[in-house]
Amino acid sequence: MKKLFSLLAIAGMLVFGAANVYAQEGGDEPTAQEQVAPATNQSSVSADQPEEIPIHKAIKTKFIEGGAGFMAFVLIALIIGLAISIERIIYLGLAAPNKEKLLEDIEEALNNGGVEEAKKLCRAKRGPLAGIFYEGLDRYTDGSRENLAEVEKAIVSYGAVEMGKLESGVTWINLCISLSPMLGFMGTVIGMIGAFDAIEQAGDISASVVAGGIKVALITTVAGLIAAMILQVFCNYILSKIESITNDMEDASISFVDILIKYAAKR
Repeated sequence: MKKLFSLLAIAGMLVFGAANVYAQEGGDEPTAQEQVAPATNQSSVSADQPEEIPIHKAIKTKFIEGGAGFMAFVLIALIIGLAISIERIIYLGLAAPNKEKLLEDIEEALNNGGVEEAKKLCRAKRGPLAGIFYEGLDRYTDGSRENLAEVEKAIVSYGAVEMGKLESGVTWINLCISLSPMLGFMGTVIGMIGAFDAIEQAGDISASVVAGGIKVALITTVAGLIAAMILQVFCNYILSKIESITNDMEDASISFVDILIKYAAKR
């Protein structure tokens, strides 16, 4: 439930930000005084010099030209994908373990206070690695070969659970990546159908008749592809982060078992 609320909050902030920018753009119409320029200023501006359009205004113009219907669906898919991606990046950043420090603290706790002290330390730490070590310590009894095998089995089983938590949400990001170009292509098909309808009604194949429909078709396609490319970059970063954390967890688990073997040998 907390994850759902966090995703909705992130998506809400993104939507609110986009709406705020759109509202501000709507108030940028020049006033009557701004439209009347002094003759001295007009004479200093070359008549054939093209006016530079800001990038955000150009994007807003193309969004409107592409049609609010399919362009809005592409934007929603992009916002949802970005919200999940940001939530995953924050979660993975907090879950990234400092394995060397944690292993040192656990070994010190075992030597000074025993298993219970080490379990208390793992409960105080956050992250998947501390949870895995706690499950292993919870299965530790006498340090025999059979008991250590049970500890390793618990570490492997709980490690799979933590892996599932790390990969949670990646499926939805992939869904948004797949849907964005599909929605763009659907807008392309609708735009081409509109172009052919215009040809049928006009009874003439001219550039002015079909240009509008083809333009809408191309804009929606480009928007879907851009949204998919942006989300793909985030998805690849998240997957690489998960792979790095998984490798650290596996390496630290081996070192943790070695610490338990040393502790059992001392007793």
